[in-house]
Amino acid sequence: MEPLPPPRDRRVDALGDLCVLPDEVLCAILDLLPPSDLGRLACVSSVMYILCNEEPLWMSKCLSTGGLIEYKGSWRKTTLCRLNLCAENEEVDHKTLHFDGFNSLFLYRRWYRRFTALSAFSFDSGTVERIKDLSLDEFKAQYDGQKPVLLTELAETWPARTNWTIDQLLPSYGDVAFRISQRSPQKIRMKFKDYVSYMEVQHDEDPLYIFDDKFGESAPALLEDYSVPHLFHEDFFDILDHDQRPPFRWLIIGPERSGASWHVDPGLTSAWNTLLCGRKRWALYPPGRVPAGVTVHVNEEDGDVNIESPTSLQWWLDIYPQLADHDKPLECTQLPGETIFVPSGWWHCVLNLETSIAVTQNFVNPSNFLFVCLDMAPGHRVKGVCRAGLLAIPDEDSRDVEPNNSMDIEELNHCETTHKEKKLKPCTNGSNGYAKEEYQTFSYDIDFLSGFLEEERDHYVSLWSPTNYIGQREMREWLHRLWIAKPAERQLIWKGACLTLNADKWYACLVEICQRHMLPSPLDDEKLPVGTGSNPVFLVSNYVIKIYVEGGLESTIHGFDTELEFYNLLYKVNSPLKEHVPDIVASGFIVHENGVYRTVPWNGKGLPEVIANCFPEKVTSSDDCFSFGVWSKKQFELRRSEAVSETRIWPYLVTKRCKGDIFAHIRNTLSKDDVLHLASFLGVQLRNLHLLPLPQMLNASESKVDHIKSTTEKFSDLTGLKISPKWKPVIDILEERKESIRNRLVQWGDPIPELLIEKAEEYLPQDLALLLDFEKDVDGLYRICHSPSWIHSDIMDDNIHMEPGLPMNGFDEDALTGGSIGNGGENQFITKGGPRKWIPTHIIDFSDLSIGDPLYDLIPLYLDVFRGDVSLLKKFLESYNLPLSRRAADHTPPYCGSAENKFKRISYRATCYCILHEENVLGAIFSLWKELRTATSWQIVEEAVWGELNNYQSTLT
Repeated sequence: MEPLPPPRDRRVDALGDLCVLPDEVLCAILDLLPPSDLGRLACVSSVMYILCNEEPLWMSKCLSTGGLIEYKGSWRKTTLCRLNLCAENEEVDHKTLHFDGFNSLFLYRRWYRRFTALSAFSFDSGTVERIKDLSLDEFKAQYDGQKPVLLTELAETWPARTNWTIDQLLPSYGDVAFRISQRSPQKIRMKFKDYVSYMEVQHDEDPLYIFDDKFGESAPALLEDYSVPHLFHEDFFDILDHDQRPPFRWLIIGPERSGASWHVDPGLTSAWNTLLCGRKRWALYPPGRVPAGVTVHVNEEDGDVNIESPTSLQWWLDIYPQLADHDKPLECTQLPGETIFVPSGWWHCVLNLETSIAVTQNFVNPSNFLFVCLDMAPGHRVKGVCRAGLLAIPDEDSRDVEPNNSMDIEELNHCETTHKEKKLKPCTNGSNGYAKEEYQTFSYDIDFLSGFLEEERDHYVSLWSPTNYIGQREMREWLHRLWIAKPAERQLIWKGACLTLNADKWYACLVEICQRHMLPSPLDDEKLPVGTGSNPVFLVSNYVIKIYVEGGLESTIHGFDTELEFYNLLYKVNSPLKEHVPDIVASGFIVHENGVYRTVPWNGKGLPEVIANCFPEKVTSSDDCFSFGVWSKKQFELRRSEAVSETRIWPYLVTKRCKGDIFAHIRNTLSKDDVLHLASFLGVQLRNLHLLPLPQMLNASESKVDHIKSTTEKFSDLTGLKISPKWKPVIDILEERKESIRNRLVQWGDPIPELLIEKAEEYLPQDLALLLDFEKDVDGLYRICHSPSWIHSDIMDDNIHMEPGLPMNGFDEDALTGGSIGNGGENQFITKGGPRKWIPTHIIDFSDLSIGDPLYDLIPLYLDVFRGDVSLLKKFLESYNLPLSRRAADHTPPYCGSAENKFKRISYRATCYCILHEENVLGAIFSLWKELRTATSWQIVEEAVWGELNNYQSTLT
């Protein structure tokens, strides 16, 4: 009998030189290819056919496009239908081909996970304590901020307890599109009826999972079916407006095998999760204990935290069985009607054992408030320590910090071998880098953790992590609101503000400034900064005290001196705008030396010794010169100078406090008529601003600052346009932004459409000088025909001050014409409908003053103040009445080519400025005009957003 031939190895013949690559590497490479290339590659060989038809590959292709998904029975067909590569009823999955001689353990394991049935899995009853109910006092004493607990009867009276099943939800919410959680950078949504159809037929390794934090907006009736359990009523975020607070509640629906991989809840908040249908398996580790198979990365620049974890199913199947008993997590199987509490900082992983429906909310209360504040603080060390214990820092640092309270070592720490493969940045040690006795000193205690804060980093001048649970503006607003609304919690709030805002440091500066200028001492209500800006601002009695800290000393002194130069100019030319900006009371520097704060008064001219020592090249400046004024500021922006090394010097400005309130706080209380009047007021005041003369240019290239006497113009390298020295720094800054425009737009990402990001460079002019108005001179050459203007750059709803209207009788037909607004006459308080509720009086915060195209000021005004309301833009333009374009029909150079007409459109210029803006104003545009997220060209965006500008004609020259 002849021996059987050896089994065929198809891999070598089918893959050629690629056969040396592991299957997981081949699959990762294929994931980088577009669907059309995958289709071609599937025809190359039998093994490529197998690899290119894997469902996980096509699932990845489909989800990478984001948007609304309708599942077509397979991910390959779904992808092809979305790309219009096949008809909806066309059969794309022909008879499957089978090949012998090819085996792949990688593909088999993935297949096994896709078809695993969890109903047969045997789990013990768990180690998380399960009880019926608790009093609030018992919860605070035994569990809150300490350990998880499973509560069995908190949801017994909820309508959701019986109504939330797939069959009952489908008739009412079938057409509602819910957000989907998946490992994709794109936002994915599915209509509920399509998602149910998907659940019934899918066999995905990591199934799609409804995880929707906006379900209360898309399906508000669901909010009536449950209530926050009595143990979790206190939530400090309740004090914020709904659109200000971070995501806090989620509807969760998922099939068997779906779930949430290992994570710590955002911002170190606590959470409760109530299961209404199905069964969930939970695994939990205490703070600082990184689960096996998980890697934590912490960005050293901004503290951004990224967690790499296997899927929930993969962890339970591949990693959990290998754990020693003492390394296993706390566990429990959650049943319908049960609520689990997860304290701040606890790692947890959830696996749905069957189709499940749940609701969850994150919250902040006194037990976790300080941890939430700590997590917002800049720097990377403390974020790493909070999530990964002492693995996040080098050896030597751990010896310098002693815990302030002890915890159960057996409960918190596990065998060090479970960490050998973890790569936690910025940890530079070998495996885990610690002797066991050092690791055991970790304590999830606020005083212990705050010892790892980086003292050299300051909240106001350091990068804010993009993954922070709440934005910078909202964080400042939140703390100040808490301070006013919860006086009984001020000791706690103050400690949190010191962690996040360095409140103690700025309060010490405030006290010294008040004493130096004989201002009233701050009251307790006045201890925290107000507003949402990037510099600490205090309201003390009838005064506003602003400390400039953003960007370091060189940046702050330029903003500060430019503001003083601007105020000086207002009074020098007697501009009517001076009646609508706050009066300056005092100005100077606050200096911290040898643990003591002192002040140095300064009016912006000349240089005090403390500043001259920092900037020796300016020491010869004259006493009547604003050495750091607006022209120096523009040159500084071009140099991109590094901030002067830590000098502990900060400029400050004291102004008179305006009466009333800012527009941001009262926007929703105003009538349409009141807002129209505001638009007219802003038109008049911006006209006054843009008509101000420019200060003389300074020559910063010489060691001694002299006035420039030459008016020699330069020529553009691309077009030959003659460019005034006054326009040169403006254009140069725009050109710098243009060079990196794609990277900046990609970084901002959603909701900016990817298609438009790719087309941005093509839409912008080759030479940005073409955005400006130009004309022929006597020599037949083209030159820019007017000078740049002062621009505020930051006219937003928090920089407009309004006062309550006066109770007057009578009517004024001309109240909205703007005629009396600029003079502040009494008639401005009266409209056709009677007395106004609020009257605009002041524009504040001129620290972002610059020089440029006045059109630039319309961007924040239209997008933030007017929220895209065209009627308000029209009313503003009526009062503004200055030309936004002076270009004549025959003033278009021949080198503009076939695209010459676009340079005559004001809307084109405005859209280019939006693309080139230093802030993400495009995000605001695509949030206000959601229909533009499907736009295929920038021209469509231009017409929809700025088209009205093309109809504008001023009567002034």
